[in-house]
Amino acid sequence: MMLGDLGADVIKIENPVGGDDTRSWGPPFAANKDPLDTTPGESAYFLCVNRNKKSVTVNMKSEGGRQLLHDLVKESDILVENYLPGKLSDLGLGFDELSKINPKLIYASITGYGQTGPYANRPGYDVIIEAEAGLMHITGEPEGTPVKVGVAITDLTTGLYAHSAILAALIQRGVTGKGQHIDCSLLESQVASLANIASNYLIGNQEAKRMGTSHPSIVPYQVLSTRDSFVMIGAGNDGQFAKLCTRMGLDHLLKDPKFKKNTDRVKHRKELIQLLEDRLGQEDSAYWLEKLTGAGFPFAPINNIKQTFDHPQLKARGLVHEVEHERAGMVKMVGPPVKFSDAKTSIRLAPPLLGAHTEEVLTTILGYSNDKVNSLKEQGAVGA
Repeated sequence: MMLGDLGADVIKIENPVGGDDTRSWGPPFAANKDPLDTTPGESAYFLCVNRNKKSVTVNMKSEGGRQLLHDLVKESDILVENYLPGKLSDLGLGFDELSKINPKLIYASITGYGQTGPYANRPGYDVIIEAEAGLMHITGEPEGTPVKVGVAITDLTTGLYAHSAILAALIQRGVTGKGQHIDCSLLESQVASLANIASNYLIGNQEAKRMGTSHPSIVPYQVLSTRDSFVMIGAGNDGQFAKLCTRMGLDHLLKDPKFKKNTDRVKHRKELIQLLEDRLGQEDSAYWLEKLTGAGFPFAPINNIKQTFDHPQLKARGLVHEVEHERAGMVKMVGPPVKFSDAKTSIRLAPPLLGAHTEEVLTTILGYSNDKVNSLKEQGAVGA
């Protein structure tokens, strides 16, 4: 989808029977605009990640379907797939086979564990990798059980790594004239995203632990309770801590050697957090959000999703878009989050209905005749 936002013509290959599983991942589902349309609506899950794509239904197990894909590869720059290693090769659709058809093809494989190694043939799922790659171990309250992140963060992170790898391969192809195989795994992407936690272990042999919202190396840097709810406060250096104390009327803490430097505050974390929460608990969050504004350190309310989309900054930046969907009518979606000074991302196509572009792609891109398209339908090679 990110490549589509940047202007790529993206063709989504789907099974003629049911299509992408996420079409049925709900509720919620988008209501059909026609009250007489009793077909199931598209899931919100599918709608959020399938804009700027054309849907083509192909039976890859059929000879006609495989030949169609070979023809499409001849016209393509990039292929992205997420099958178990070797699965597409068994169908004549692996990198070795397709690179002979189109030596410039960039073939990106996204798997759970990578193309090689003892776990290569295991299926990979976001929450499983969160558990296996250390993320779940460090997520949650100190005395609580391990928990997953609220969104499929491993899937998203891996997609971002794959996206940048594809762009890099395109640049290299511009120099060498050759495509290549990109091997991107959920496991390695998640471990790479452990960042300083991974470095703490590799450099200092320091095992990580769950710390809730607090930071292992900075204090205060966490969610703190007020009289009626919570606020997130971060004092990333000694100067910011001094400003925090002054704004909260706690200047006497600046004279206490236990809190003088960040290393001191980390050592006396529990005592300091209690002192801050004692003061914060005397007023509601609204009071503190106003009181701390302009003080020179970061802070924020804990917004729910409605409050997030009501955020004045998001509204000013125009992040939410409305798109006309063939069956659901106008649907809202989060648009591209990156803005360019000399270009513009765009939502050109609403998330497609299953097989909506099969005939268009076969006739306009592949140059198939109507008779050939109808023959493929009769063979079951493409959706009817």
